[in-house]
Amino acid sequence: MASIDSITLGVDDPADASRFYSSAFGLPELIKVDTDTAPSRGFRGFTVSLLAAQPANVKALFDDAIAAGATQVKPLTKTFWGFGGVVQAPDGSLWKLASSSKKDTGPAEKRVDKAVVLIAVENVKASKQFYAQHGLKVGRSFGSYVDFDLGDSPVGFGLYTRKALAKDAGVPAEGEGSHRLTLNGDIGSFSDPDGFNWN
Repeated sequence: MASIDSITLGVDDPADASRFYSSAFGLPELIKVDTDTAPSRGFRGFTVSLLAAQPANVKALFDDAIAAGATQVKPLTKTFWGFGGVVQAPDGSLWKLASSSKKDTGPAEKRVDKAVVLIAVENVKASKQFYAQHGLKVGRSFGSYVDFDLGDSPVGFGLYTRKALAKDAGVPAEGEGSHRLTLNGDIGSFSDPDGFNWN
């Protein structure tokens, strides 16, 4: 089964970005950085969700991200699906910190149980077919959203329309230039129809 083991973010200053991610999330095996000065403005067309077991864990991640230099985009709040909020890292990437649970079951831990990358695509049906041809198995699919079943992969993956993904993240949908994102795994090296790179 296809797997994604990490992501690489293109940043202006890898040393600063490494310090931020180490302090904010502490996931060196999942989050890598590399120099990328390609022009990029506005919404870069993706979000990364860090999923935790309970609200207290989400709050610990959120507070550490803000303390490390992230900007709050959506405050932590309870919703019908659980609990969470969104921050923007100094490099411009958007991070959704969330739990499907609305109640704490133990003391807070700065622990991530799953990471999920959602990318904005121009044509959901065509992109779904493209990724299916590259060996990804569709898990759930409805309208503007596709979730691929990657089994025990450390990083999950899904598709959204640009407008829907930007709304979910709490930012304007406008943006242009490089995504500054590479997904690393066993799927192969290629660029998809929307310009997202795989390694």
